Amino acid sequence: MMYIQDIKNILPHRFPFLLVDRITELEPGKKVVGFKNVTVNEEFFQGHYPGHPIMPGVLIIEAMAQVGGFLMMYSVDDDEEKIPLFAGIDKARFRRNVVPGDRLRIEAEVIKLRGRIGKIAAKGFVEDELAAEAELMFAINDK
Repeated sequence: MMYIQDIKNILPHRFPFLLVDRITELEPGKKVVGFKNVTVNEEFFQGHYPGHPIMPGVLIIEAMAQVGGFLMMYSVDDDEEKIPLFAGIDKARFRRNVVPGDRLRIEAEVIKLRGRIGKIAAKGFVEDELAAEAELMFAINDK
């Protein structure tokens, strides 16, 4: 299990844009499971939507990309300082709203990995209900 400080040692994101709270499973080169705790205190809920708060789809995708980037960072064999860059998205679908109080469980699996380029399948769940899914591409670059 990896907590927020471990995550901050791997990912470059910081408040208010770090959207991963915990990593509970990690198999480098294979899969990862991470969580985003969605609270009413998130700044984006002020305008999306007043009186009916819904986590924006682009931020759900970003949370999935951050968990996927974490997996990518552990999947490349390279001792240099590096950073995961989101390179593309395919087959994105949103299945249910994510609202304050939800715990978004993100599961990501490697589809293809070639050197510093990779593609993962990511899914976001609230409890056992699929909220979003996409195929995400990454490039690992030097800092």
